[in-house]
Formats: sequence, structure tokens, C-alpha cells
Amino acid sequence: MNEQQEQMTLLHWFEHWERNTPDSVYLTQPCPNGMVFDYSWREVGDQARRMAAYLKSLDLPSRSTIAILGKNSAHWIIADLAIWMSGHISVPLYSTASADTVAYVLKHAEVRLLFVGRLDGEEAAWKAASKGVPANMPVISLPLSPRSEGDQWLDIIAESAPLARITLPEPADLATVIYTSGSTGHPKGVMHSFGTMCNVAQINATALYNSKGGPGPQERLLSYLPLAHGAERQGVESTSLRYGMHVFFNDCLQTFGADLRRAQPTVFFSVPRLWAKFYQGINAQIPTEEQEAAFADPIEAGRMKEKILGALGLNHVHTAFTGSAPLPVPIINWYRQLGLELLDGYGMSENFACSHFSRTGRVRVGYVGERLPGVECRIAEDGEILVKSPGQMLGYYKQPELTAESYLPDGFFKTGDRGELDELGRLRITGRVKELFKTAKGKYVAPVPIEAKLGGHPRLSEVCVTGVGLPQPFALVTLSEETRLALACGVQRSDLAVELQELLDQVNAQLEDHEQLDCLVVVKDPWTIDGGLLTPTMKIRRTQIEERYVERAETWCGSRQKVIFE
Repeated sequence: MNEQQEQMTLLHWFEHWERNTPDSVYLTQPCPNGMVFDYSWREVGDQARRMAAYLKSLDLPSRSTIAILGKNSAHWIIADLAIWMSGHISVPLYSTASADTVAYVLKHAEVRLLFVGRLDGEEAAWKAASKGVPANMPVISLPLSPRSEGDQWLDIIAESAPLARITLPEPADLATVIYTSGSTGHPKGVMHSFGTMCNVAQINATALYNSKGGPGPQERLLSYLPLAHGAERQGVESTSLRYGMHVFFNDCLQTFGADLRRAQPTVFFSVPRLWAKFYQGINAQIPTEEQEAAFADPIEAGRMKEKILGALGLNHVHTAFTGSAPLPVPIINWYRQLGLELLDGYGMSENFACSHFSRTGRVRVGYVGERLPGVECRIAEDGEILVKSPGQMLGYYKQPELTAESYLPDGFFKTGDRGELDELGRLRITGRVKELFKTAKGKYVAPVPIEAKLGGHPRLSEVCVTGVGLPQPFALVTLSEETRLALACGVQRSDLAVELQELLDQVNAQLEDHEQLDCLVVVKDPWTIDGGLLTPTMKIRRTQIEERYVERAETWCGSRQKVIFE
């Protein structure tokens, strides 16, 4: 990379692709009515420049914060570009954010204007979220937004001429404030510069992509994990802008398979829950015995791989990522048989997902990989993972004390995660520093590794291991959607209890005495984001879960039953 390119931000790169590949499709948006819209680099630039001109006309203070509330869409990215082109700072909000969270972020970030995009639940979702929006705040509805009143994107760009000269930032300028969901308390605003966003996109893509010739416009991505999260913002928006990639979007859960097959992604990132769902779905259609017989035959193996990957829409993927939680070994091995080495990774909003990733050919199951280029890592005496990263944040927005507390004097960031390194420098996550709990016997238990052993079972969805002050820990579990349906269709609860007790016995056999679980408690209601028990990225909110069930913990553990249905 030459000296000029080192000074280029994502906005500079957008102009590069707009100028050199104007008619190539950048964004593909499916709609609820079945229509699919392609937006070329030229069209994206035209709409972004028109909206940027309108934002300029509002005479907002320089470097104002402008928020985007909504699910991933073509216009989410176009709105982000318009914010940057007009010299302002973007603040993404999860589409599932409660009114309280919306109110807090808009106030804390001093947001001057809000874009509202697609929301699950349509009008009802906007009605709920809008309770957190000040009455005097300007709001603009993106296409596909459930908000039909007030200013509309399409009306504004129809009446605005494109901004001829956009505001090109310096690499050190603040680009965005990403509010981390957190497991407790108010979210923290993580500040990232234009330089960081572009630099991390280059580091991650060049280090990890298995494509011939490296990352470039030939790549296809499917954007469906929240753009309000640092990982998707880095892996999709930043990387596509840097390398001119084609981004496809998902309309809804029901069309996910069709949207994935339309995209035919070459690079695909997913979470363990979806990788497991793919695995379970194929096994339900093609018996494992039939698969095993095919994989044992060199000729049939290729046909079976093509059949399965084609059905999933993953037959063009050269690089596949997983992250956020461990994936069971049988599922990892199944994908390996298909020729997909799932590269696990570790990062956080504070380093823009630039920390550790597995490398093809050097994957160690249970580990999240090696340091990315430019990353330094060491393990503290108490087991905490300490990291220095090229993607490190500028700090927490308006919280200098918290920023200072998060670093050691030598510049290493305190991640709050516990881990260990092997002889090749590969990192294994062993839990959170603050998640260790002590039983009545005075023994400490790390819940995360135990949850990982339980979590791969097809009957289960979420798992939370707890037991503060009890003689032994126990696990709260929710049933998978398929299992709940099976129970409704006549599967006996007693048969399910036998399966789960077998699982409990298998897991306990792998644990130290003080870690062994007293029982599995199958809770009645699913844990949801709206219910406050899952974060927007589908991680459990441990504190809230424990608070909900703690009163009955002693009764459950004293019952001597191994599987308990709430």
C-alpha cells in the first residue's frame, strides 16, 4: 500500500469505486413484496450526495452526531455515507432497542437527527421505540421504514441536488460512536476514527480471506447480523467500501434461505446458533448414515458436498467465519467434511473486531485463533486477556474516567475476558473475569466452558450455568424451537427428560467434582431480546437471568431431580 492509500478513509475509497466502477452493483435489497433492487456505486453516490446536501442545509453544528435506528438495509449504508459526506458522525442503534435505550443514547450522544429504517414488528415496533425519541427531534424515514408520517428519504432526495463537493475526513477524525449493548447498566459509546475503520478492514481481509489474489470487487457478502454491532460494521460495511465488494441484504427470517442462495456469498460470517441450525436442518433432510456413506466414497463425497452446500447457498464460500460463542466439535467436523474450515474469531467493539482469528490450516478446536497483524496480547496474573490493537477505540464517548480505567499504563486494554495461550500463541477464552462465581463449598466455577458443553445439543437453545452460594452449580436451559414444536405435536416430556439426563451425565463426567451440575432446569418461556434476557447479539444477560430465577434455585437443587421442568 502506497503513502497516498495510507491516508485514504472509507469515504475516499467510496469515491474511488464510484469513479472507477460506477455501473457495478454495490448493494442488493430484497423487499417484502418480493421485488429486489440493485443499487450501483453511481446510484448509491447520487442518493447519498443528495441527502448530504439536505443535511448541510440544516446548518447543524460541525461534527454533529446523527443516529440510524433500523435493521440492515441498503439505505442504512447509504444514510451512513450521507452522514459522513456532510461532515457529521454516525451513531447506530439496534433495531430491537427499547424506548429507554433509544432515549438514553439519543441524549448521551447529543444526537441532532434520527434516521429510522426497517424494524421487526413494523408500526408497533416504531410506536414502541418512538417513545424514546424527543418530540422536537428531526426524524427522516428510510425506504421500507414503518414510519409513514413526517419527512421521507425519497421525498427529500427528489427535491435536493447532489452535493458536488463532499467533506473528506482525515484518518484521525471521529467517524462513529458504537454503543455496546453490555450485560448490565447503560451502554457505553465506543468512539472509532475513520483511520481505524479503514485500517482494520485492510488488516482483517488481507490476513483472513482465502480468495486467490486477495480481497477485491469479486467478493459477495450477505449482511444480516446487526450493522449496529462492530463486527458487522467492520466485516461488511467497512470491508465492502474498502474493496468494492457486492453486499446483499436479507429481507426477513422467512426469506433467509432464498436471500442466502441469491447472494451466493464468497465470504460468510455467522454465529454458532445458525451454523448449528444449518447442520440440524440438513441432517433432518439427509440421514446421517447416508451422508457418512457418501463421504466414505471419493466420488460420492464430492456430489454430497455440492448437494449440501448448494442447498444452503454456501457452495461459493471460500472463507467462513464463526464467533461470539463456542461451536460443538461434531458440528465443526461436519463442516470440515464439506470443505468449510470455520475460522473462529475474537474481538470487541473497543478494538473494532481486530484481535484474534483462526487461520486456515492452523485451526485448533476450542481456540479463537492467533493475533491479527499489529495486535499484541498477554495474559494477566488473574487470567485476564490484555490486548493492544490497531483497531483500538479513541475512548468511551464523554467518559474519560472509564476510558482511563480500561487501560493499563503501558496501553494494554483490559478486555474483562479470561483466557490462555498455547505454544503457538492461539487464544482460548475461559470465561469472564467477573463471571466466576463461588459455591457454598468455597470453590470457584467458570460457567462459560460448561455452557459450551451443553449448548451444542439440538434440544437446547440457550444455557446459563449459575449457583452462587449453593453446594453445586446448576444449569438453566431453554428449549430449541424444534423441540418446543415437537412437544406440542405429541413428543412426551418424559422422553425429553431421558435425553437431557443423558446429556447431563455426559457433561458431568467431563467436569471436576466442584463443577458438576446438580440439575438441568428447563425454563418455561424462551429468553428474548424484548424480554431483557438476551442482548441484541443474542448473548445471555447473565445478571438478569439469575435475578429472575434465583428465588427458586435452592428448591430446585434440593429436589434431587436431575431434569426439572419449570
